Amino acid sequence: MVATADMVTTPARAGLTPQLWDDQFFAEYIRSNQFTKYMGTSMSSIIQLKDDLTRKAGDSVTFATVRRLAGAGVTGSTTLEGQEEVVNARSLKVSVDVIRHAIAVNDWDEQKSAIDLMNAGRDGLMDWAMGKLRADIITALGNITADADVAVTMAAASNAQMDTWLTNNADRVLFGAAVANSVSNDWSTSMATLDNTADKMTAATLSLAKRRARTASPHIRPTRVNNDEEWYVVLMPSLVFRDFRADTTILDTLKYAADRGASNPLFTSGDLIYDGMIIREIPEIPVIATGGNGHVSLQCARSYLLGAQAVGIAWAQRTKSVTNNRDYGFQHGAGVMEIRGVQKLRWGTDATVDKTAPVDHGVFTILTTAVGDA
Repeated sequence: MVATADMVTTPARAGLTPQLWDDQFFAEYIRSNQFTKYMGTSMSSIIQLKDDLTRKAGDSVTFATVRRLAGAGVTGSTTLEGQEEVVNARSLKVSVDVIRHAIAVNDWDEQKSAIDLMNAGRDGLMDWAMGKLRADIITALGNITADADVAVTMAAASNAQMDTWLTNNADRVLFGAAVANSVSNDWSTSMATLDNTADKMTAATLSLAKRRARTASPHIRPTRVNNDEEWYVVLMPSLVFRDFRADTTILDTLKYAADRGASNPLFTSGDLIYDGMIIREIPEIPVIATGGNGHVSLQCARSYLLGAQAVGIAWAQRTKSVTNNRDYGFQHGAGVMEIRGVQKLRWGTDATVDKTAPVDHGVFTILTTAVGDA
């Protein structure tokens, strides 16, 4: 038998397989984001991800929640038929939009392919994409919804809108160290109660916020770990985290209850754990400057205690590579594009109308003073 020679096959070239690179980019982009560990697809995730539109056309993704049953049920031989409780299901549409960025080169000496150019700018584009998602999540957390489903930033909201938001979310907003600092659901008056000394972030203030979150109606559900442990996550801007970390109770906790050695947060300045909460510093959360929204007389800042379904991220198109060659191949561009939306999840509290009197579903907002470093 005459041996048959192997066929000469053309190997795949790395620079001509953009989809593989796209998948790797998306995975690294999400994993490297500081909010990644709180993301998931279930209704118990703090940041809930949905990518329904990756499989069908549309410009929004619907997030849903089911409120807990509040009826008393029946006992004994009482007839149950006709006394069933209606499931209180709520929905919110998160709109998506195109997000793009690119790099461009003009280099005659290096006639690289478009995919090679993309790899050359990969780190910069990935950093931009991570920063963009982080900024969008922080912006969403700070947005307020006075009614219906229109979200505005606190800085752009009128005092009337702030008052309505505060009225709707009265049991999920804390001004400083005392519940009584919230005066008649009036934003400006409540902000004016804050004091530079008494209303800094402390262990006692954070524990008060947690108790309020657990007893709010609807409840702010903690996320579950190992099917049993219940945790909240707290995001603090740097100046607030500084005050919290300096609190005597927290320092004693770190000195006497935390692990010994270099891993202790006293030395690493990493996340703190206290009273069933994971406290993380987020430097990008802005402060509310003197004279800002509500005409505050002191510099303040918002911290966010987060439970399940705090934020929704809707992906219609995951991050993919795009290229552009112009001027007879002299100019080369490479970029990334995705279609997504980010919103703080909120649902109405009216018995029948989904969007009336909306509340921040998984976010408890804590306002404390944040004196600048001397």
